[in-house]
Amino acid sequence: MKKIEITETVLRDGHQSLAATRMKTEEMLPILEQMDQAGYYSIECWGGATFDACLRFLEEDPWNRLRQLRRHIKNTKLQMLLRGQNLLGYRHYADDVVEYFVQKSIADGIDILRIFDAFNDLRNVKTAVRAAKREGAEVQLAMAYTTGSAYTLDYWKQLATDMENMGADSLCIKDMAGILTPDAVSKLVPALKEAVSLPIQLHSHCTSGIAPITYLRGVEAGCDRIDTAISPFALGTSQPSTEVMAETLRGTPFDTGLKQSTLAEIADHFRPVRDRFFADGTLDPKLLSVDMKTLLYQVPGGMLSNLVSQLKEQNAMDKFYEVLEEIPLVREDLGEPPLVTPSSQIVGTQAVLNVLTGERYKVMSQETKRILHGDYGRTVKPFNREIQKKAIGEALPITCRPADLLAPELETLAKAVEGFKEQEEDVLSYALFPQVAADFFKRRAARVNGINPDCCDYENKAYPV
Repeated sequence: MKKIEITETVLRDGHQSLAATRMKTEEMLPILEQMDQAGYYSIECWGGATFDACLRFLEEDPWNRLRQLRRHIKNTKLQMLLRGQNLLGYRHYADDVVEYFVQKSIADGIDILRIFDAFNDLRNVKTAVRAAKREGAEVQLAMAYTTGSAYTLDYWKQLATDMENMGADSLCIKDMAGILTPDAVSKLVPALKEAVSLPIQLHSHCTSGIAPITYLRGVEAGCDRIDTAISPFALGTSQPSTEVMAETLRGTPFDTGLKQSTLAEIADHFRPVRDRFFADGTLDPKLLSVDMKTLLYQVPGGMLSNLVSQLKEQNAMDKFYEVLEEIPLVREDLGEPPLVTPSSQIVGTQAVLNVLTGERYKVMSQETKRILHGDYGRTVKPFNREIQKKAIGEALPITCRPADLLAPELETLAKAVEGFKEQEEDVLSYALFPQVAADFFKRRAARVNGINPDCCDYENKAYPV
């Protein structure tokens, strides 16, 4: 008998993948006690794109959301997704910022940090791992799964071994685009079990439609935990359904122990939330369809929903499939990295630029140039030299750990928000998203003082940018 443990993702990846991370805290709170009693191993509720979305779109303080979740979920471990040296932003941050962010995340309620690097460059996760271990949190290191000639079983085994040696408490196979096939997982999980003695967790998406079968084969091959989303926010570009996987494993040696009556109550709460997203267009039905071509495009769920939004804003949805076909070409030029934040957004944006301008790399984003300069780390394959030269000219690319070149930032950041902060965590919000956080601070203060934040008189007050 081997009980399979479940991580519920509806509070983070479920709505990030389907609804561009637009679920409000107030839509979560009424069901949290029931979720706490469901029997999940953990509830993924923070990190990823939730931080940015809270500040930018929802007029919420992400730190306050975390503290509220912790107050209502007292028995189940709270889990977050952390992008190593990128934290939850889109550049590498100095070590002192990373250490402080990890410390505050744990202090405010996080039990498990799933830490990864978009390039699987472990130099970029070591500071976050060290900080999390020092604070006594559970560290799960995630390998960003992808395919390609360099990504052999030996590659994954060596990566897992290196992760165990770094101090990981568990490992996650992070299949962002739903490209891990049943046959591949039946080989990968035993290979990892041979290489390390850590619990193995499986994370996938239903973009290609095969994830539930992959989960079953992964469990049979020795996987210990799986990520699922309650049914209203499952399938499509999200995870397999919690209810379906619980029922699939019921009565087998891998029974999860989750009760359908409890899961039904949770699903009933989130169904009208999903319906709101359908009604206002946030959840596009396209994201719920099966597309086997994802095995070629390797587009993660969150990236796909953002891509749809981006093209809609440009009135260019007719270019959707043309952009998808461009994505693997850009990925090859950029060293064939796994497509996961931030590499997925960078590759996706560059593919959009290539298609909409009608000429490949006629316009190159600053982030694309930074990848080609080595600012994000080491890719498994070399860059397209011609494109790299176009991006950085005669400049020498970075070969060391990128964060080694960054001076400490915390003291300067703290001074920038000195007159505006209401909590210690504000300096971290500002560190990650300076302009967005500055605007949020302004609007927060306006609400507290009963002032219309759009009032011209209030705009005269200086805020950090």
